[in-house]
Amino acid sequence: MADLHNKSVAQLAAMLKNKEVSAVEVATRFLARMGGNPHTAFLDVNSEVTLAQARASDNKIAAGTAGPLEGVPIAHKDIFVTKDFATTAGSKILKDYRSPFDATVVARLRDAGMVTLGKLNCDEFAMGSANENSAYGAVSNPWDTTRIPGGSSGGSAAAVAARLTPAATGTDTGGSIRQPAAFCGITGIKPTYGRASRYGMVAFASSLDQAGPMARSAEDCALLLSAMCGPDLDRDSTSLNVAKEDFSRTLMQPLQGMRVGIPTEFFGQGLASDVRSAIEAALKQLQTLGASLVPIALPRTELSIPVYYIIAPAEASSNLSRFDGVKFGHRAKEFADLASMYEKTRSEAFGQEVKRRIMIGAYVLSHGYYDAYYLQAQKIRRMIADDFQQAFNQCDVIAGPVAPTTAWKLGDKSDDPLANYLADIFTLPASLAGLPGMSMPVGFGESGMPVGMQLIGNYLQESKLLNVAHQYQLHTNHHTQLPGGAA
Repeated sequence: MADLHNKSVAQLAAMLKNKEVSAVEVATRFLARMGGNPHTAFLDVNSEVTLAQARASDNKIAAGTAGPLEGVPIAHKDIFVTKDFATTAGSKILKDYRSPFDATVVARLRDAGMVTLGKLNCDEFAMGSANENSAYGAVSNPWDTTRIPGGSSGGSAAAVAARLTPAATGTDTGGSIRQPAAFCGITGIKPTYGRASRYGMVAFASSLDQAGPMARSAEDCALLLSAMCGPDLDRDSTSLNVAKEDFSRTLMQPLQGMRVGIPTEFFGQGLASDVRSAIEAALKQLQTLGASLVPIALPRTELSIPVYYIIAPAEASSNLSRFDGVKFGHRAKEFADLASMYEKTRSEAFGQEVKRRIMIGAYVLSHGYYDAYYLQAQKIRRMIADDFQQAFNQCDVIAGPVAPTTAWKLGDKSDDPLANYLADIFTLPASLAGLPGMSMPVGFGESGMPVGMQLIGNYLQESKLLNVAHQYQLHTNHHTQLPGGAA
């Protein structure tokens, strides 16, 4: 079947279950499309492992012991450790590193029957909004290869958009699932903090990092999220003791009576006119489907940027201290003593953005500055979370843009870190509050680049977000559009 790569996760799962196609055929099709590594999306591929997993899936299907997603391919962001593929976190300091175990998210998706295609490019240690910070080259956007795919899960978003994989894992610390999903015209969801285990995720900012799925549609994301989530209390102290949930069961609820909150702060002067037009058209479609629009306020939205860029670097400076050249990863070849080995190893192998954030983090945690910066940031973080709770007294979900603009040109903001940071203004508040958020494609900007609309829900309300997105996608076709390089 020549069009296997255009099938969704749900379609492939049904075809495999009904034995219309074999897992080996599906895997072979996607491996062939990955040849030459379009868009620099993949960092590691092992066709022998992939085909062995596919054959095992075919055996389970034949024996009647198949998992819910048996034989469906997936690729993992290179921030998740994997036994059978290298894990670099996009950094030279972990070049060729092989983990002795799989991350919980990887293991759970494999238990559901999914076949791993490989590891996907990402900003180094998930630090970035453009996927230009990878030590192994920038990823390009399939809609326009001169533009960024978004970050840090840019490899995941580009691979799904280009139909190199039907699904991918991503991680979201400050918007790194939602923003690249928006820029590449796919669907992605960050669940409530603690819903998906962080065990086996290379840590950036431990109180913010959260895993989530990226795929073509809300229906696909619901299937993936159902497999990924669940308690992992023995291995992840931040895991929520909340029972596994089938997010597909509530996808067909009508939107009559649904109150959609529209934050005034998300529609200010910084929002590009083409993005605004696409979002407003999508909101009108939700009204047509029975939802009502309710103006709300999130008054501390602008404070989310300074708060995030104090808290996240502070946690990164602590988490990345383990990468010192002693036990694993890169080690400098020449050094005089232990201190110089640390210095040379980290200087050689960390990229500029990682170094910048480690330095900022060390500074705000240092004696005399902890109270002035870090402690104050944590207080404001609590206030941002409180703003959301006030808003949810008035609405059921919150909707708005994912980013102020569509994807920009590669290199346009490389020399201006603050410009990159400002692109996260609409995604950071939900991350700081630990709330679930997702992006769904709602049209295109003046440049022909995709526009994504963000949906934010209250804690553990992922099913509500997925239902709104699914109802929208039943009546639109933005999520089915193909970039020129994906046909």
